[in-house]
Amino acid sequence: MYTLYIANKNYSSWSLRPWVLMRTLGIPFEERLVPFGSGDAPHDFRTFSPNGKVPCLHDGDAVVWESLAIVEYLAERHQGVWPADALARAFARSAAAEMHAGFGALRQICSMTCGLRVHLHRIEPQLRADLERLQALWQEGLTRFAGPFLAGGAFSAVDAFFAPVAFRIQTYGLPLAPPALAYSERLLALAPMRSWYAEALAEPWRDEAHDRATLAVGTVTEDLRRPAAAQNA
Repeated sequence: MYTLYIANKNYSSWSLRPWVLMRTLGIPFEERLVPFGSGDAPHDFRTFSPNGKVPCLHDGDAVVWESLAIVEYLAERHQGVWPADALARAFARSAAAEMHAGFGALRQICSMTCGLRVHLHRIEPQLRADLERLQALWQEGLTRFAGPFLAGGAFSAVDAFFAPVAFRIQTYGLPLAPPALAYSERLLALAPMRSWYAEALAEPWRDEAHDRATLAVGTVTEDLRRPAAAQNA
């Protein structure tokens, strides 16, 4: 059985990608959650991941790191990871690669923090440009392949790559047009996404660097996480 190493569900957008893909497609795996916000003696991720980061997939002697590589490794072994239709598959791979390498302002300004609700101080021009591109990309996929997912009727890897964006939209109340908001809501409604969210809220850990970055860009209006006072309980 596969072993998937991930980090805090509240913060780790990269971990979410293969996790939600495998859960949604019913690919069995053992989850190993290694928190990076765990006090004075953080874990050394290099003990299980060559680049010292998550996610990392172990399959017997094979060790696969980076979410895009993990997805391709799974696609060689399981149907449904990418769409069967060639045109839809080309679009899905292109869109996933763009998400993997792009949308820098969205990542930097709106870091994933599932349990908070944040009112941004302002929408920076770079963030606005990313949101415009995001909506255009989503609209293209939903229109060309008739939805309800980005490359057609079935959830695939391209949707997994944008799943963390759905949490960011929820957290920061990002201004998007109704079709983009509806797609985001469809992602959030998936059973694996609801499970990830519930487990994120229940986590006892905090990562100060992530929380400071959030406070620098906006005002926290609600904190739905397990109270920090219970962190070591």
